[in-house]
Amino acid sequence: MPHFIMEYSANLEQDVDIPALMRVIHREAIDTGVFPKGGIRTRAIRCDHVLIADEDPENSFIHLTAKVGVGRDIEILKAAADRVFEVFTQFLAPTFEKRYLSVGFEMTELHPVLNYRKNNIHQKLAKQGQ
Repeated sequence: MPHFIMEYSANLEQDVDIPALMRVIHREAIDTGVFPKGGIRTRAIRCDHVLIADEDPENSFIHLTAKVGVGRDIEILKAAADRVFEVFTQFLAPTFEKRYLSVGFEMTELHPVLNYRKNNIHQKLAKQGQ
């Protein structure tokens, strides 16, 4: 954990390099030192059919959700979330200045009992010395 899931309106692709934004978020999550590299997942979901506010087709949105495992102090999670939100909004600043854009971010903890995982990537990274 965590999983970063970015949903965005399709019309943003004309102004935002989505793969580059994903890399910025992914690398900042690693750099926080809060999350193990082997557990971080970052993905983007393009939303082709959206209605935003007054239904103006020029409106756009992007929302990032981080689903994290339970057990970290809230101050540690808040500091990591602040860092991620900062790089997220910095990257989007030029687009925010030129079009109507709603930007959101939420970090949520997964249920401690109802969250299942199986991951052997940690072993791979350990063998590589990471």
